[in-house]
Order: sequence, then structure tokens, then C-alpha cells
Amino acid sequence: MIRALGRRGRRGEAYPDKTIDDAMRRNRLTLIAALSLLFLAAWHHEAAAGAAGVFLVLAAAIHWPSRVAARRAATESRAGDEVWPDRGMKAVLEALQEPALIIDRELLIRYRNPVSAVAFGNMALADPLSLRFRSPELLASIEAAIRDAMATTATIEERRPIERHWLIEILPVPAYQGLSPSFFLVLFHDRTAERRVERMRTDFVANASHELRTPLASLSGFIETLQGPARDDPKARDRFLGIMREQATRMSRLIDDLLSLSRIEMRRHLQPQARVDLVSVIRQVHSQLTPLADELGLELAFAAPGEAMLVAGDEDEITQVFSNLIENACKYGANGGRVEISIRRASERGEEVIDASVRDFGPGIPAEHVPRLTERFYRVDAGDSRSKRGTGLGLSIVRNILLRHKSRLIVDSVVGQGSTFTARFPAISANVAKIPASTET
Repeated sequence: MIRALGRRGRRGEAYPDKTIDDAMRRNRLTLIAALSLLFLAAWHHEAAAGAAGVFLVLAAAIHWPSRVAARRAATESRAGDEVWPDRGMKAVLEALQEPALIIDRELLIRYRNPVSAVAFGNMALADPLSLRFRSPELLASIEAAIRDAMATTATIEERRPIERHWLIEILPVPAYQGLSPSFFLVLFHDRTAERRVERMRTDFVANASHELRTPLASLSGFIETLQGPARDDPKARDRFLGIMREQATRMSRLIDDLLSLSRIEMRRHLQPQARVDLVSVIRQVHSQLTPLADELGLELAFAAPGEAMLVAGDEDEITQVFSNLIENACKYGANGGRVEISIRRASERGEEVIDASVRDFGPGIPAEHVPRLTERFYRVDAGDSRSKRGTGLGLSIVRNILLRHKSRLIVDSVVGQGSTFTARFPAISANVAKIPASTET
């Protein structure tokens, strides 16, 4: 009877109406009195079994309203909690090192971890997800996850404030008692670096193919000419053979630089530990490139300090760094008439460093080109670079060698006044100074 009069909760539990509960509470004293009388009757008469049964029924009647009230409170509490994630969900999100959101079936943001605020800015809870993300692919994937209660993925690309690529997983959060999920986890994976590396590899293959194709085409054309019209022309033959030799040398330099760059990148994670004196290395490179400077009409000046400047490094690779920097200064800053090489001690963030600088007084480099100078095959002026027998890989090799040495390249350039390229090395510590200088450990 009571079950028939009651109403059903949202999860299917039956409980009496509030009026029935109130009536049971008001009659509780009457029920207790009746229970006492029946118990006394059972004590003095033979109908003890019947009285005991009545006792149990009345005891259940007294206790039953409080159980129903507790059940209703728990049910109503669960109904309210379904609007917001519980503490367990929030704790898991806060432990993640990638941006993550919890949304409901209406695509409203119900929780976000601190990392998401750094990546996407502040997003108010209970706001629609579409206020921040307007990608049709993402919204369609979320709707599919909600409809099918299955995990889906999406990719989005953002251009502002910086270029970012995201792989997004939409995962249903399992619900209790086999019900449909009320919440969905939106997890963001940053794929920007991977996409950039993939693009660099594609560009590298394209540029390397282009750089090799040009001299190969020249060689092929000159060979056909020598086999045909210029077969019996000694002057033309000598001139074409000279050009062919120059193109073959260009290909050889390009292949050597590619192999050198490949070897450096393979070993970039291995930091060298041998002791190298930068003053001695630069003095040697200065001596080797003085004939080139004389040929170009340049003064190549190096004021060597009166002390050794020790760094941990590979002597051959450091020699390659300064060969590239000084040769570039001579070639591209020739109209300045002078190239200056200097080396000095300095301090960066409280740590001692050694700055070795190469300065030219040439035309300088426009500011928009400076950040890309160390990219493979990047040239400020492609025609000028090729005319000076450049491969477009020199500064990329310099950068990778310095990265291996935990060092960096600093470029300062003013159009019309020249450029300064500085290799900044950490100064060698006392314990490394004891390592023999001859070989790398």
C-alpha cells in the first residue's frame, strides 16, 4: 500500500510522499505506547508469539521513515552531483601535464586543469566549449563521442598567438550502474614540435635535391656540348672543362657539408669533455684564412689575449665553427675592408662564459632574416651566396656544433654597419681542466 502511494526517484527507487512520512513521525509516540501495552499483555498471557510479531511490525514501522528519509537525501545528493565532476576526476585532471577539460553532454565546461589555462587562457566553468574552440572537426568529434559513448579524436591548428598543432582525444568518463556517461574528458596533446620536425625534413630533402640538381644539369649540358658542337674547338673545350670542374667541386662541397651535418647531429647528445684552448684554435684558423683575406683585399685582425681560454670541447669541431664564421665574414663583408676577431671572458646569469666574436663591416643583415640564418639552405641572397660558393649549410653546422658543446650563437647586425657573430661557451671548470687536451673522452 505504501509503495503504491509513493513516488519514484530518478534512479528508480520508490519512497513515500512527504505527507506519509510526516504522519508516521506524528504518530511515533502513539506507536510506542501501543508497543508497550502489547508487550505487557504478552508477558501475562499465552499469546506471546502473536504479541512478539506485533512488536516487530511496530518497531519496523517506527524505524522505516528515517531510512526512507536518508535514502531520499542520498538520491537527491547524487542527482545534484551529476552536474559537476567529483573530487576524484578533478584530482586526476590536475595531475596531468597536458591541457585537459571535463565537459558534459551539453558541451559545457565543467572543469579544467591549470595547464589548460596556460595553453588556452582563462575559460569560465559552465561556459560552452564553442566559445573558445570553433573548429568544426573538434565539435563534430565531441558530438560523435557523446552520441556513441565511444572515444574519438580530432586535430586542430592554431595560428594565434603562436602556431600550435593539437591532437585531441575525447574520452567518455564511465558512469555508475550502467548509465550513459554524463561527463567527457577532452585531452590535448601538443604536436607542434613533431610537425615542425616533419616540415624541416621535407624542406631539407627538397632543398638538397635542388642544390644538387643545378650543378648536375650544368655538367650534363656541357658534356653534350663537348660531344657535339664544341668537339673540335680547343678554346671552348678548355672553358667548359673549367666550368665543369667548378660545378663538380660545388657538389663535392655540398656532399661534404651534408655528411658533416649528419655526423654532428648523430653525436649532438654526447657532450665532449676534452680541454680546448680557444685562443690556439682561432690563431690557427686565422693563419689558414689570411691568404683568402689578402685575395679579397681585407685586413684580418686578431688581438689574442695573453692567457689561455679553456673550454670543454672537440678541437676539430670548434675549428670548423670558426672556419665557417671567419670565412663567411671575409666573403660577405669584403666591402667593409676589415674583419676583427676577439675573445674575452664574460658573465651570464652568474656563470662565467667565454665569448669569441667575429665582426665584419659589410652591408649587414636585415632584422627579419636574422632568426632564420641557421636554418639549412637558408640564404639572405641566394644568388650572392652561390656566386661565393656557399652551400647554405655553414651556419647550420655551426649551430649544431655549439648545441653539442652546450653553447650558443649570438648574432648582432645593423644594415649598413656590418654584423657580429659571437660563439658563447661555458668556461671550463677546475675538474674538467685536468682532462688531457689531446683526445676527447
